[in-house]
Amino acid sequence: QVQLVESGGGLVQPGGSLRLSCAASASVFSIYDMGWYRQAPGKQRYWVAIIDSGGRTNYVDRVKGRFTVSRDNAKNTVYLQMNSLKPEDTAVYYCNARLWSGVQYNNYWGQGTQVTVSS
Repeated sequence: QVQLVESGGGLVQPGGSLRLSCAASASVFSIYDMGWYRQAPGKQRYWVAIIDSGGRTNYVDRVKGRFTVSRDNAKNTVYLQMNSLKPEDTAVYYCNARLWSGVQYNNYWGQGTQVTVSS
């Protein structure tokens, strides 16, 4: 079982920045693919950014060039640096850890952290 705890959310003005952190309890953190998802009120949760166990990253188009995902395996932590924030980035952001079992992906989720972009 993997426990994930997000932090770093809050209220920020449009054009501002925030950095989210996700601390994981996994004993071998480095083997997990780590992702960030978000869910706005009344909307479905969707994937925003991922960094795999090899450090490769990918982003949904709407955040490319503004968000950066990174990981520090020594600290069992993944980060999401969010710049040039827009009101439409407002959502609850969730950290995800996944590991291929050989048959399926096992997914683990944090409790979420609220990000509100508003003037």
